[in-house]
Amino acid sequence: MSGAQEIRVLVVEDDPVAADAHALYAGRVEGFRVVGTAHSRAAAVRLLDRVPVDLILLDLYLPDGHGLALLRALRAAGHAADVIAVTSARDLAVVREGVSLGVVQYVLKPFAFATLRDRLTRYAEFRGAAGEASGQDEVDRALAVLRAPQPATLPKGLSGPTLEAVTRSLREAPAGLTAAEAGAAVGISRITARRYLEHLVTEGRAVRAPQYGQIGRPELQYRWRETTR
Repeated sequence: MSGAQEIRVLVVEDDPVAADAHALYAGRVEGFRVVGTAHSRAAAVRLLDRVPVDLILLDLYLPDGHGLALLRALRAAGHAADVIAVTSARDLAVVREGVSLGVVQYVLKPFAFATLRDRLTRYAEFRGAAGEASGQDEVDRALAVLRAPQPATLPKGLSGPTLEAVTRSLREAPAGLTAAEAGAAVGISRITARRYLEHLVTEGRAVRAPQYGQIGRPELQYRWRETTR
C-alpha cells in the first residue's frame, strides 16, 4: 500500500491480553495503523467520538453489551467505519445479522497472524478499488477479493481445534506449562504439544524460558505472552 493513506484501526476486545495481541498483529500489516484499543462498548463509543477510525476489529462478546448492539448504535449515530468481527461466535444467525450491519469479514478465535494478515490485505485491496466497473464480471471480481478469503493458514500437521485447546490451557496457567504438562492437559503427546506451543511462540502469543532446579537437562517452560499497553 505504498503511497496510500493508512487505514486507521480500532481494536474492541474485552480481554486485555487478546486486545494487545490483535493490535500487535494489525500493526504489523503494511498500510494499517492502530489508533486505539477499547475493552467495552462504552469505551469504544467514547473513543470513536474523539478519533477518526476506518476499520473496527470487533469482538462480539463485550462486558456491557453484544458487539452487534454496539454496531447498530454506531450505524444509527452515523459512524461508517467498516468492521471485521474477531470472535469465537459461530452462530450463523449472528453472522447473517452482522453482514446486514456491515461486517465485511469474520475471523474466528484463536487464529494465527497469517490469518488476520490475509483478511486485512484483502480488505485493503477491496477498499482501494476505485473508478467505475466495466461490467458484472469486474463487480464480481471486486467482491470476490473480500468474500473469498484463503483458508486459515496453520503449519502442516496442526489443527485449529487442538490449537484452541492448547491456547486455552496455557492462558489458564499463570505459572506457565511445560510441553508435557500441556500435553497432559489437552490429551496429546508431549512432542505434539511442543509443536503447538512453539507455534504460539513464533506467532508472538507465548514466550518460553528454561526451567531450572531439577537434576539433568532444564525443561522449557511456556507462558502466555503478557504484553504492555
